[in-house]
Amino acid sequence: MKGLRSLIRKTTPSAFTYICEKNGGSLTEKMDELACFAPGMLALGSFGYGPGDREQFLSLAEELAWTCYNFYQSTPTKLAGENYFFHAGQDMSVGTSWNILRPETVESLFYLWRLTGNKTYQEWGWNIFQAFEKNSRTDSGYVGLKDVNTGVKDNMMQSFFLAETLKYLYLLFSPSSVISFDEWVFNTEAHPLKIVTRHDEGGNSGGLVGQLKPPIRFRSRKEGRLGDD
Repeated sequence: MKGLRSLIRKTTPSAFTYICEKNGGSLTEKMDELACFAPGMLALGSFGYGPGDREQFLSLAEELAWTCYNFYQSTPTKLAGENYFFHAGQDMSVGTSWNILRPETVESLFYLWRLTGNKTYQEWGWNIFQAFEKNSRTDSGYVGLKDVNTGVKDNMMQSFFLAETLKYLYLLFSPSSVISFDEWVFNTEAHPLKIVTRHDEGGNSGGLVGQLKPPIRFRSRKEGRLGDD
């Protein structure tokens, strides 16, 4: 996480914090909406540090989340483009202007709300949801936009809109006890995985280690695929 600091820049005049794109040894003043998972990652990871570093990383997470939210707010449709470029004195400008219903920003809003209790993140999430409702909803589902500046629709609903985007929006307005961080961890595709604590009670007879079965010996094709049970 500390290595990320070398990629952090701020715009002028509004001081939006963003992450530069690194290509080999060069940096590009560009940030994808895909990178908007980073505020949630930083917020969650900050709790593994001492008080000083924790506050710095959490503050950075909140600043990046504000930038990602403004990816949405800066367009006529209030939906984010695929990526943004940054120029001195001009803050940000949309690059690739389609929107395919990505989840990264609302994912970070969910994490920040759970970890800070700040209802501002719920307000931002609600505004993004309303923009999806206004611009992307159809009689048979939701579609992306070919251009967030004009609102012209495409004809496709990505599977991750249901699996991730709407899931995180739902959880953003659910009690913290629903899929609690104390019991569950989300993978990169928003699937909750139960946290299992390993208890090694000494030797191989206790805990999970003692419950493992002997390894299966693979045989040749003539002998059959698996050894005896």
